[in-house]
Parts: sequence; C-alpha cells; structure tokens
Amino acid sequence: MLYPVPAVMVTTLDQDDKPNILTVAWAGTVCSDPVMVSISVRPKRYSYQALKDNGEFVINLVSEDLTRAADTCGVRTGAKVDKFKLCGLTVQESQHIRTPGIAESPVNIECKVRQIIPLGVHDLFIAEVVGVSVDDRYLDDQGKLDLAKARLIAYSHGEYRALGRCIGTFGYSVRKHKTPKKQTAPRKNNGVIKRK
Repeated sequence: MLYPVPAVMVTTLDQDDKPNILTVAWAGTVCSDPVMVSISVRPKRYSYQALKDNGEFVINLVSEDLTRAADTCGVRTGAKVDKFKLCGLTVQESQHIRTPGIAESPVNIECKVRQIIPLGVHDLFIAEVVGVSVDDRYLDDQGKLDLAKARLIAYSHGEYRALGRCIGTFGYSVRKHKTPKKQTAPRKNNGVIKRK
C-alpha cells in the first residue's frame, strides 16, 4: 500500500547494443552518499538479462506528455518491437555510460548496477547514480527541478496520476515563523510626523 510510486521508463542496451525501454513502477532512492537508487524487475522481462549483463541503465522520468509512451513500453516487449520507434522517442547519448536515455524525458539518471538481490518474483537492482541530465526548460531560477513545469506523473493501483501542488517544504512544521513588527500609530510633533 505504499502508493503512489513514480512511473519511470528505464533504458537498457541489449547484447547487440540495441537500446530498449521498460516501464518500472518500483523505483526509488536508497542512499544519499553515494547517491544510490533501486529498481525492481521480474527476471522474465525481456530487459532483465540486458540489465544483468550490461550492468547499467538510465532512469528516465515521465512527464504527463510521456504517459502514453510509458504505458506502451510497459505492455509491449522489446523482443518483438523497437519501442523508441513505436513511441516516436529519440535516443539521447548519455554522458557517463554507454546506455542512452530518452531525449524527451525531463530528467535522465545514469546508473551503474552495484548489486542484484533476488527477492521473489522481482529482483532488486541497486545502482549508483553516475550522472544526471535535466532539460533546462524544467529548471527554476535557482537551478532546481520545477515539478510544476516538468509535470511528472506517479502510478497508483493501475492509474497514472499527475503530481499535485506543493503543500509544504522540508522542516516547515518546526520552522520558526517571523512575527510581524508591531505597528504603532505615527506621533505628531510640531506638525512633523515621525515613525518609530
């Protein structure tokens, strides 16, 4: 019941260096130093062997505009179809690994697999983040990802959901609020108004 979860498109390279895309709903950050992420993939998925053999992948965040492509990549197999071509997506060269990302994605997170843990029907791939690319159109004035501009989605019980509005920031519940200065009425002195 840990919903919603991010819906991401993960890119891989197969043994013939052909890029493929799989949709993953179980992805997340697992460590901040070094920055590590995880994805869970079923061993029967076409991309599983490529992930295991190649040892790298790119997590491509999904915007509202990419929702249909993410769904298509989740229900079609790369064994039978070129998902980049089918979805009209562009291969984007990565900066630190051979596996490409998706150019239309607002954020591409380049990862190197450090550990694979068999869990049951899924295996957990723990990977170190070695590079991140962000489309400048989605950055705010401070250089941070603006979620409102990026229009990222989440996945919950079979439904794709748009992310909502910001309702607080980290630590806002304990942050001291500035109290406004007490306003005093201006005093009159020889016809000149002075303010404290």
